[in-house]
Parts: sequence; structure tokens; C-alpha cells
Amino acid sequence: MEVLREERAQTARRHALAAVAVGLGVLALLGAGVLAGWVPQDRLDGAVSQALYAGDDRSAGLDLLLEVLTAPGAAWFRVLVSLPVLFWLGARRAWRTAGWVITANVLVGPLTTVLKETFGRVRPAFEEGGALSDSLSYPSGHSSGIATLVTIALVLFWPRWSAGQRRVAVAVGIALVVLVGLTRMWLGVHFLSDVVGGWAFGAAWTLAVALAFGALPGGRAALPPRPET
Repeated sequence: MEVLREERAQTARRHALAAVAVGLGVLALLGAGVLAGWVPQDRLDGAVSQALYAGDDRSAGLDLLLEVLTAPGAAWFRVLVSLPVLFWLGARRAWRTAGWVITANVLVGPLTTVLKETFGRVRPAFEEGGALSDSLSYPSGHSSGIATLVTIALVLFWPRWSAGQRRVAVAVGIALVVLVGLTRMWLGVHFLSDVVGGWAFGAAWTLAVALAFGALPGGRAALPPRPET
């Protein structure tokens, strides 16, 4: 049984390393396209932006709805959701587990800002969208933030969930990540590649932190499996 458990842990680490490599690769490739002004990427970004943008003349009610739907990608939302979890981990004296959650959550924002400054992409020029913001566009901070939040939740609670709960959690997590990404384009503040790059970076960053702390199932910072009843 112990050998089987270790084999599963090693497989999880290999899969996580592969996901980190893929995520960083997507981030780098899209970023290279941004820096080079690659025409096919620019055309696709422009076409998707025009198709999805909710419009400069959108109603106040629609604008409020979009702001609510995009909120899960914001830093304040991650803090709000994470605090009860951190208190719970503290009560269990799971300090290493809490450490990786805090590290992934806190640093994704500043690192995304560094990437924005590196690539220097201007936001879409919609009057009620990107033109209202002075910050840069690639990658999307809300997209990296929600990808981080969902990845943290999946990695953290995976050992505690049944197979059915895992499937539901993955489906809900993917839906939330996609929804937040879409809101960034509906609001006209990001291009498609900004959103995809943000997703790739958020997931890769979180998995890298989980690997470093040993937070994957079977690791020192992982929660123990729920006892069978």
C-alpha cells in the first residue's frame, strides 16, 4: 500500500511539472507574439474583442453585472475567500500548508505586474473599456488571479474529496475560470491572448509553488486524506 501511495505521489508530481512547463510555454509564446506584433495573433485578438465587447453604450445594470462576475479574479476576492481557509489550517497547525497557499496567493499579483511591464502591451482602445485604465494588458491579472485561486482549491482539497466531488470541483473551477476570462473581454479591458496568458501563468505559478512546498497529494504540505467511514 505504501509503495502504491508513493507511486501515485510521483505521478502527480510529474503531471504537475508537465503542466508548469506547458503553462510557461503558452505564456512565453503568446508574449513573444505580443512583443513581435505577430499579425495573425493581433488579428484574432482584435476580432474576438470586437465580437465580445459589451459596447460603450451598455446599460448601468449590465455594467454592474459584469463587474460582479469579474470580481472573483480580483486580489481582494482571493484574500476574502482564503482567510477562513487559513484560519482552519492554523487551527490544525498546518503551517507548511498555509505557507504555500499564502505564497501562491500573495505573489501572483506582483509577478503578473512584472510580466505586464515586461511585455508592455496597451489595453484595447474601447472608450468605456481599456481606454479607462492606465495599466498594461498582457497578461490579464484577473485571469491569472482566478486561475491561481481555483488551482489552489483543487490542489489543497483534492485528498479530502471523493471521486465524485473531484469531478464536480474541476467542472465548477473550469467554468469559473472561463467566466472571469470572458468578463475581461466583455468589459473591453483585455484581448483574448491576455486572458489565455493569464490563465496559463496563474495555473503554472500555483503548481510550481505547490511543488516547491510539497503540497501535492502525499507531500509534506498536503492535507491528509479524509478517513474512510
